[in-house]
Amino acid sequence: MIREPVVAGQFYPGTASGLRAMISKLVEPGAKRQEVLGVVMPHAGYIYSGYVAGAVVSRIELKDVFIIMGPNHTGMGRAFAIMTEGTWRTPLGDVEIDSGLARMVLGESKHLEDDDGAHLFEHSIEVQVPFLQYFKPEVRIVPIVLSHARLGVYREIGQALARAVKGYGNQVTLLASSDMTHYEPHESAKRKDERAIEAILKLDEEELMRRVAELDISMCGYAPVVCLIVACKELGAKSAELVKYQTSGDTSGDYRSVVGYAGIIVK
Repeated sequence: MIREPVVAGQFYPGTASGLRAMISKLVEPGAKRQEVLGVVMPHAGYIYSGYVAGAVVSRIELKDVFIIMGPNHTGMGRAFAIMTEGTWRTPLGDVEIDSGLARMVLGESKHLEDDDGAHLFEHSIEVQVPFLQYFKPEVRIVPIVLSHARLGVYREIGQALARAVKGYGNQVTLLASSDMTHYEPHESAKRKDERAIEAILKLDEEELMRRVAELDISMCGYAPVVCLIVACKELGAKSAELVKYQTSGDTSGDYRSVVGYAGIIVK
């Protein structure tokens, strides 16, 4: 199937020329690139979160395949949904699903299910694709949507991802799509997000989930980030680095109610 874009013209420009022009202003071509195992990138409208996403993608060596995990905002489809075949379309062109890797991931996990429905109207994965296409038009993806669950489920999925990546080779990067605190005053959002980011940088998935719950951090993609941490540690991760943090208030000038955005790389 062809998964058509659902937020083109809303979250980002709907034409190829407009999209390229916007991304060119968000990325940092002169940034030094490095090998990474995984990244955390935000998924709001580019005007708000694009500078954070652009800073991350500018600093990594782009491998052939990205496993992109996003939260389920729509409530549609299976709780833990992977697409194993098809094409994702954006204004910059078509991106193929790496069916070989996707089926390996599916075969390794007892929780993931092959399901298109969760992906049809979910924006959290879609908005990442043009940033990858901008630098690597031939990139392939494996899209996974994750819903709420207990830590044990996420650990199983993360371990399954690591086994599949090990079996496939070293040309795979994991990408967790998440915004941070939603609709709180800037200072409150920043304080909460600092606590969540601290746990991520320690590569401590259990502490991240504990802080999200205890501090009531409305981080929509904590599930993808938890799975990312687990998988990256299985793949030998030793450290993580915060590339950029800002809130929507830094763009809009309205600091009364903001959304936080963090860009992180895992090495």
